Amino acid sequence: MSTAVVFTSTVGATIARFLALKEALGRRYGVERGVLAHLDRFLSAAATDLTADTFTQWCRTREHMASGVRRNWMRIVRNLCLYRQRTEPSCFVPDAAQFPALHQPVCPHIFTADEIVRLWQATQDLQAGSGSPLRRETFRVALVLLSTTGLRRGELLRLTMADYDPNEHTLLVRESKFHKSRLLPLSGDGVQAVDGLLDVRRQRGFAPGAEQPLPGNQCGGGRPYTGVGFGTTIRALLRTTGIRTAAGRFPRVHDFRHYPDRGIIPRRALESLIGRSFALAEAG
Repeated sequence: MSTAVVFTSTVGATIARFLALKEALGRRYGVERGVLAHLDRFLSAAATDLTADTFTQWCRTREHMASGVRRNWMRIVRNLCLYRQRTEPSCFVPDAAQFPALHQPVCPHIFTADEIVRLWQATQDLQAGSGSPLRRETFRVALVLLSTTGLRRGELLRLTMADYDPNEHTLLVRESKFHKSRLLPLSGDGVQAVDGLLDVRRQRGFAPGAEQPLPGNQCGGGRPYTGVGFGTTIRALLRTTGIRTAAGRFPRVHDFRHYPDRGIIPRRALESLIGRSFALAEAG
């Protein structure tokens, strides 16, 4: 359950009930809570109700955001207003037709099998540290999972040891997009990579706790990587290998989801890399 926040505006009680309902349905609604808390502070400072004018004024405070982000913030407030309308039929409800237009989707970079293998090879140069002694092995597993499962970055970083079933060879992806969870079967490459990392962790004497992050570091006894920290290392690997998009930019972590040959990275190259990497880890 999210940390309790006192909503003090004229719609504060409605916001609290709205969030309580969504959380009772099993949804975290963390982003929505933050957006509505911002709206509540704005209305409290203005000592006014949520009307067409105050909604417009509030939206102007968000003009520094990208159009897609602003549209999502406005959509969240509209959902609150639709909920409020059930008990207050005459309340203001924003017109979705006035929201910013949907932005043009970013064209993903389609990784080739050769690029995936080059990224794997580049992990050899990742330096371990006191906070991340298995940095090299962790990012090798991350690359395998990203390119063979279609996991999003956030889904990958939220994985814990308990989410991996070594008997069924599945991952439990908890509360991903649209607040849903799902079981994800792993390919042979994925199973080999995860099992290899777990073996190395046991041999090195790292904590076996079920809540330990699967792709994590040892800071504070075991923490998941942040999105920024994870992305920084991935960009370092991309820079080392010279992999760029057609526009000359680094591919996004999200682009791994579009890898066309999930589960069939050239097996000889990948299996050789997996076996060699974990053999080196065990020896170290």
